[in-house]
Amino acid sequence: MITIEDVLINSPLGKATQYEDVYAPHLLCSIPREAKRNELGIPKELPFKGIDIWNAYELSWLNQKGKPCVAVGEFIVPCASRYLFESKSFKLYLLSFSQSRYESIDEVQHVLASDLKKATGEVVRVKLMPIGACSSFAIQKFSGESLDEQDLEFDTYQIDPKFLQVGAEEVHETLYSDLLKSNCLVTGQPDWGSIQITYTGKKIDRAGLLRYIVSFRGHSGFAEHCVERIFVDLMRYCTPQQLTVYARYTRRGGIDINPYRSTEDDSPKNERLWRQ
Repeated sequence: MITIEDVLINSPLGKATQYEDVYAPHLLCSIPREAKRNELGIPKELPFKGIDIWNAYELSWLNQKGKPCVAVGEFIVPCASRYLFESKSFKLYLLSFSQSRYESIDEVQHVLASDLKKATGEVVRVKLMPIGACSSFAIQKFSGESLDEQDLEFDTYQIDPKFLQVGAEEVHETLYSDLLKSNCLVTGQPDWGSIQITYTGKKIDRAGLLRYIVSFRGHSGFAEHCVERIFVDLMRYCTPQQLTVYARYTRRGGIDINPYRSTEDDSPKNERLWRQ
């Protein structure tokens, strides 16, 4: 079985990079989801549904007259895809459009969708929005109750699910925190994020939940894997009847990543948080 480490060793990631500005689909680096899911004991029949929402704010190409065109790109990847694509490789791939000429925005969208389907093994929904059409990206905040005002002491910065405990009271609630932080598995750079947890079941101890979220602070992993780890740990230790975990990470290299995992069929709105 190919491991993530095998993929990274044989890729340009984490190494000195020569930027290409003419269309170069070979730059996309596909990462098998299965390796990290096996570590977490996630079966092939996934215990969750969901998507990864990618937003790209530094996307440009040339029209046939050589005039630059710019847009914001929205890319929605099903969590059931066999592969995810690594964020730095995605940035380098998108940059390769900058001196390439296309007839229309529709042509660019088609090329992106075709390449990303090859990279992930599934259909990726691609939507390119000219700058004047991006009003839907108005800044929002997560709904629910914040965990972050609790006056607690913290001393654990590697993942510890034993913080997760429940009481006897049955509730349906939405909680969120802006204190999520982990580190990129490739570069070691920090990934800053906010996380929203909606569940039905025995009430989760809020102090323990915040300590658990903070315990990701020294962890190295891709954003998608971190959210799946949080989902799996909450299911194992808190056994809710329904659970949704939605994280929105701040942008790096002009790209933000927003994984969503749920027991339900709903899909989230793609609304930027204030830090994005």
